[in-house]
This record gives sequence, structure tokens and C-alpha cells, in this order.
Amino acid sequence: MPALACSKDAVAAPDSLGYRRYPVITLDGFFVVANIPDYAPQLQRLMQQAGLESDRQLSQKAGVSELQLSRLRCGLALQTRADILLKISQALEISLNELLATFAPGSVELEQPTPTAIEQEYQRLQATLDAQRASLMEEFQLASLQILESWMLQWPTAARKVQENQQLPAVKLLPLLRPVEKLLQQWGVEAIAPVGASIPYNPQQHQLLEGTAQPGEQVKVRYTGYRQGDKLLYRAKVIPV
Repeated sequence: MPALACSKDAVAAPDSLGYRRYPVITLDGFFVVANIPDYAPQLQRLMQQAGLESDRQLSQKAGVSELQLSRLRCGLALQTRADILLKISQALEISLNELLATFAPGSVELEQPTPTAIEQEYQRLQATLDAQRASLMEEFQLASLQILESWMLQWPTAARKVQENQQLPAVKLLPLLRPVEKLLQQWGVEAIAPVGASIPYNPQQHQLLEGTAQPGEQVKVRYTGYRQGDKLLYRAKVIPV
């Protein structure tokens, strides 16, 4: 049997004795047919969650008539007997409060579920890990800045002097880079090969900038690559000899 639409016929359908039952009209809740709400999508969603495919299945599981389901769709939850609402909520596997919150919004307030002991412990551990992560990052940054201190203080001045005197030998700037080299050493980062070196070509560690080369053939390093332990960070860029 198809679901009844939200119309005057659905609201005033005959009961089992053949009498029509119309909603009680009061000044506080005047019922206008033209403005009947439609909660069909909400009911369909709850039925799917409960594994029910049709109104008939829900009707049989709840032990109520399909007319009562149509009344629910039409926003008449508050005009439906509590025992019927309870049966429908049990069939949909939700609480009565959840049912009313869905089909009569504003009539009840859903209480926030109290976190279980496991959830509380998870939240506590997550907060602890976040705090530790922030602390470790702060320590890491501080240690790195301490190593780079001399470079940070001297490099801007040296760069400025180079801009003012372009005849200044660049070799004098090389000692300023030693803190950076020291930092890389502490992190276990090492160069694959020095710039200018001739080494056997290894496609796993080298990238050809031009030409071709077979594994084992000599190539010249143009830009050094880096690895950290067994992890390759950047392949060295090479050219055929």
C-alpha cells in the first residue's frame, strides 16, 4: 500500500468503524491544510537506518496502522497518542525524544550523550599528545635556532656588504655557512657526492640534467643530492662526462 500524501484526506481518513476523524481545531493550533508540513524524507531516512523498506514493514513491526505513519509525515506527531509514538520509535530503533525532535521540532530538547569512560580517556590522551607535540616542536625549534645563531646574526650583515661591494671575494662568506652544515650533520643529513665529483651513474640516486648515461658510466655532479640514513631526500643532479 503506497504511503498517503499529506492532504486533507490523509488527515481525515475513515477509521475502522467508518467514521471520519478530524483534528481538534483550537485557537492555539489552527490547522491549515495548505500549509501541512511534509516529513517524508525524515521518515524515509529513519526507516533506511532501521533496515525497513516500506511503510508496511514499519507498520507491521510497530503494530500500528499505516495511517498513523501518514499522520507523522504530516506533522501531527503532537496530536498522536503517546503509546503509538512509542511503538513507532521502538520500531525505528530510536528514542521517543528523538522521534519528537524529528517530527515535532522544538517540542523537546535532546540531551547531549554523556561521554563513556573510554571516550573520556581517549580525549584526555589526545589532549596530552597535543600538548607534548607542541612542547617537542618548541624544543626542536629552540635547538635549531641555537645552532643557527651565529649564521642568523652574521649572514644579513655579510649579505649587505656584498651588495655594497660586489668585488668582495665570495670565499669569505663560506665560513658563515658552517652552522647550517652543522645542523644538517646533527640531523643525520649527508651529501650523496660533492659538486664537481665524477662518480658512477646510479639512476636510483642521480638525475641526469642532459644527455644519456648507462648505469655505471661516469657522470659529473652539478648539484649535490642528500640522504638521511637509508632515506633518499634529493637525488644528485648530474651530467655525462
